Amino acid sequence: MISIGSDHAGFQYKEQLKQLLDELGQKFEDRGTMSAESVDYPDYGHRVALDVSAGTADRGILICGTGIGMSIVANKHRAVRAAVCESATAARLARAHNNANVLCFGARIIGWEVAADVVRTFLSTPFEGQRHTRRIEKIHSLTGE
Repeated sequence: MISIGSDHAGFQYKEQLKQLLDELGQKFEDRGTMSAESVDYPDYGHRVALDVSAGTADRGILICGTGIGMSIVANKHRAVRAAVCESATAARLARAHNNANVLCFGARIIGWEVAADVVRTFLSTPFEGQRHTRRIEKIHSLTGE
């Protein structure tokens, strides 16, 4: 299951994302916002990140104006590795090398066609493991060793 969320700036893309996920046969939970009315992005970033951290969602997708605020919020949560991706290449590498489990992007930064390509790539790219596993373990260690 994929947990999705946005603030007001990302609302329209989130609605388009729901259609894309349906087309891809992906189950999802919409954590809001439910309109383009101004809201505070942390409220929705936390909801999605909590789903991923708790294991009730395999991955998350967050959309705001730039993707940056949502990624900062999501990365505060245990076991969440949120990446801002503005290209399919970034999404592929975020998954393959960093085992990113939350995708963030900005509706004010990339067009919908690019965003859709980023989502498809993020969802279809596996984690490569091997040497990258050791590095991922260091992310979640308090000492980095």
